[in-house]
Amino acid sequence: MRINIAIDGPSAAGKSSVADKLAKKLGYVHLDTGAMYRMVAYLCLKNGIATEDEDGAVEALKRADIRIKTSGDIYLDGNKISDELRSETISMKASDVSKNPKVREALVAMQQRIAKDKGYILDGRDIGTVVLKDAEVKIFLVADPKERAKRRILQNEIKGIECDHDKILEDINKRDYQDTHREVSPLKKADDALLIDTSDLTLDEVVDKIYGIVLEKIK
Repeated sequence: MRINIAIDGPSAAGKSSVADKLAKKLGYVHLDTGAMYRMVAYLCLKNGIATEDEDGAVEALKRADIRIKTSGDIYLDGNKISDELRSETISMKASDVSKNPKVREALVAMQQRIAKDKGYILDGRDIGTVVLKDAEVKIFLVADPKERAKRRILQNEIKGIECDHDKILEDINKRDYQDTHREVSPLKKADDALLIDTSDLTLDEVVDKIYGIVLEKIK
């Protein structure tokens, strides 16, 4: 029996890392929906389209040759852009793009088509409340903003990206406010989602906790 798993939570709470490792452990496919919004933000910047231009963003999305591999890597016109999508600039622009109803409608439809055959782990900010309301397991990850800033800095250092701690913490707090206060599909915990605070947990501990939840559900 294969099920779908929804993992929601704020920026840098560990959603993608957890989903990646959990997918490998279960033999599932991880679909990073946040990366899909960053992809649209990237397209807007690349084509000189204002992030509030819904029609322009959707049109750019339709014209683009996009390939999302089972590994989670995203290719645009044959070029892998996964790492470029992780910059703070793209992250903030993605929050702006995600406010646009037409963009959300296009991406949600894409995500739902991909996950209809089950065996998918989707992470984002509205998976359990909008994209996969019928997901068999829903998780809402949270962590202290300062801890999330440390994780983002570590990620950047591993990639050789210079960063300022205070600026990253400021961006995370700003992103939290934007995500929880947007009119369209704001970040919030689904009523049937299980909340896990990852502040004092290692990645493996979080993965093991969710893995146990999934096994119980499958039984």
